[in-house]
This record gives sequence, structure tokens and C-alpha cells, in this order.
Amino acid sequence: MVAWPQALNADDWFLRDRLREGRGERVALRHGDSTISYEQVDAMSSGYARLLRDRGVGKGDRVLIVMPDGPQFVAALFGTLRAGGVVVMLNPGLTAEAMGAIVEQSRAAAAVVHQSHLDHYRGSLQGWEPALIDVGPSTELPVATEATEATTPDDPAIWLFTGGTTGLPKAVVQRHKSLVNTTRLYGQGSLGLTEEDITISVPKLYFGYATGSNLLFPFSVGASAVLFEEHPTPETMFQEIGRHRPTVLVNVPSAVNQMLNHPGASDENLSSLRVATSAGEALPESLYHRWIDTFGVELLDGLGTAEMWHIFVTNTVDDVKPGTLGRVVPGFEVQARDDEEAEVAPGEVGRLWVRGESLGLGYHDDPGKTAEAFRGEWFVGGDLVSMDEEGYVTHRGRADDAIKVKGKWFRPQEVESVLLDHDGVRECAVVAMDDEAGLARP
Repeated sequence: MVAWPQALNADDWFLRDRLREGRGERVALRHGDSTISYEQVDAMSSGYARLLRDRGVGKGDRVLIVMPDGPQFVAALFGTLRAGGVVVMLNPGLTAEAMGAIVEQSRAAAAVVHQSHLDHYRGSLQGWEPALIDVGPSTELPVATEATEATTPDDPAIWLFTGGTTGLPKAVVQRHKSLVNTTRLYGQGSLGLTEEDITISVPKLYFGYATGSNLLFPFSVGASAVLFEEHPTPETMFQEIGRHRPTVLVNVPSAVNQMLNHPGASDENLSSLRVATSAGEALPESLYHRWIDTFGVELLDGLGTAEMWHIFVTNTVDDVKPGTLGRVVPGFEVQARDDEEAEVAPGEVGRLWVRGESLGLGYHDDPGKTAEAFRGEWFVGGDLVSMDEEGYVTHRGRADDAIKVKGKWFRPQEVESVLLDHDGVRECAVVAMDDEAGLARP
């Protein structure tokens, strides 16, 4: 168990402590041709905290952020934490119906919305209407020196959305200590981030994977993050990497594939990168080898969940086993268990159980699903995994995607990965069909 202080606010730990360390003039953000220092981010954050407090936002109140990636997004996030609020980040590309449902569910006290998304946001509202702060290129923030609200390690800090393919996604309520814990164990530990690093991300900041990897992790050590509004096409990624020469690329398998399939991929210079990460979906081993052969940059596959905030199983630069998720990040515990909740033997497939100090508080306003997934110190996920004798974890699909054939879990992705290795196959899918006896077969 970690000995947490009585008071902890992520605004202090990730941002204001850098100023106290004398790092205020260091570059925090790289955006287009501009650089923004930690002092400048701090000043902007106080401006947002003042605006939010003027609109009645207090400790525990939710604040929606509907913004493109950029310095304003970052300042709104830290300004919310500074005011004691809880950050609720929305994908600006959500349908009006989905966005409105989340706004309604959140009962947010305020919404920080970029002017480019304002019409879409307003058109999504279904009844509940938070106090609005609309932000544009000419918006002037108040000049203020705002104190950081006193919060505890277990107070809510951020909502992350997760769920299946139908219905409203579940809102995972994550606490201040979760953000700090994973940063220490994975960001600083497994990735080894230092103040000399420059991060860049394919996923946008409203994804928890990017919020951690391309904002909180670098901020924790005085490093800098590259932000851009454009869609992360291969052309955009190559351009931004060439412009800013980052050292860490935060990636996902689909974008890995797109970058590799770009006609000019072999001519791109990614030599500034010391490492790239992959998460969010299974990384086929064939993609890993193609990436290494093409770019010569280590690609670290890993697994995390919103309920545990971020990554808790990963390969590391000095310990990569292609085709696996790597080993459990020190500080977390992972088990594979059967339907009777008994730990399965090495190599056998079971449901993922994980525990650690990054466990969320549960799902907002959903005690039933919270009780099902949050079992004391453990989170019971929908992922199926196996662990070998050496501790390497292999993802075996989702319990709702996998097929039980003759009593054994069958993972469609494994067959899909083999099919994709064939030169004649561009795309494929393996699904379950019932045979004449009503038994599932791939």
C-alpha cells in the first residue's frame, strides 16, 4: 500500500510543482510554431479557474471540456482541477444524440466549449444546460492568481467513458491518486520519461490513454508535449514528427498499420523517437515486426482500462516479447481467473482481474454495474488473458467477443492475425456462427 498524503490535487502534482521546482520557463507544450512554457500554462489555468468559480463551480462539480487539442484544452483541464472540479472530456465528434446524453448524465455545472464546436454542442442539449464558457482565438482569460482547491487522494478528478457497442457509455469516476500512481509506475517507471523527452500522440487528449501519455506523464517530469488539432493521418503524423522531433510516440494498432501502408513510409525519418507505445486494441505480431523493420523504433504493446485509469501491463524497452502485452507493471497485480473465480494455470485463458492504487471509484450512478466490476480491491474486466510461466501476459480477446468452442475460449483475433499475414488478404473478420446443433463455431 502507498502512504498517500492527506491532501492531493493533480493540479499541484502535475503542474504547479514544476514551478516550485524552478522549471517554469521550460517548454510545456509545442503547438504549431509556438511553444508554451509551464509558467504560461499555469497563468492560463488560473484564468480558467477564475471563470469557473465565477460561474459557481466548486469542489466536486463536473466541468465539460469540448475542445480541440491545444493549449486551451490543457489550461481548461488544469483550471477545472484548480477550482476543485471534476474533468469530463467529450469527443467533439460525437453525434448530437450521444453528446447530449452525456451532458444530461453528467449534470455538469459548467461547460468549456470551443467556438468551432459551439453550434454542435448547443444542438445536442436535451434539457440540462451547464453554465457556458465559449472559447475562441480571441478569447482573453482573466489575469488571476488562483489557489488550488484542497482535495484528497480519493476525491474524484476525472470521468472516463467506457462501454460496449450499444447504449450510453459508462462513466468511470477516477480519483486524483490514480493519475499520480500510474504516472509514477508506468510513465516514469516503465517508459522512463525524463525532462528531455518530447511526446506526441495519435489519440486526442479526450482519450484517457492520451491524457496520461501525452499530457500528465510529460508534465510530471518537466518534459513537453506536442499538440495539434488536425486528424492524425499518416501525413499529419509524419509532418508533426518532422517538425518537432519528438522522442516518444503514443500510438494505436490501426494507426500503426496506416503509417506502415503509407506509400512513402520507408523514406520517413523517425530517428528522433526512442520509443513508441501501442494500446487500445490488440497489436498483431506481424504489425510489430513490420514496424521495427520499417522504422527501427521499438514499439511497446500494453494493456490498460479506464477503471484502472491507464496501462498496467506492458512491454518495456529492455524486455519485449512480440505477440504479448509484456509483463505486469510493478505496483499492480494481475490474475487470470475462471468462471468460478479461481486462478487458472499458466498458459490457460481466464478473465482479467487486476488491482492496484489506480482503481477507480466506480461507475457514476450505476451501482449494479459497479458491484459487478469493482470487487473490493479488484477490478474484474471483460478482457480474456493468459499468463505464461515467465509472467508475460497475452490478450485473448474480450469475453463478449470470444467464442467458446468445445469448452475452450477461441479468440477470433488470433486467426485474423494469421490471415492478415497472407499477401492476398487486406481485411478480414472472424465471427461466431451456430452449427446444426446450435453450437458456436468460428
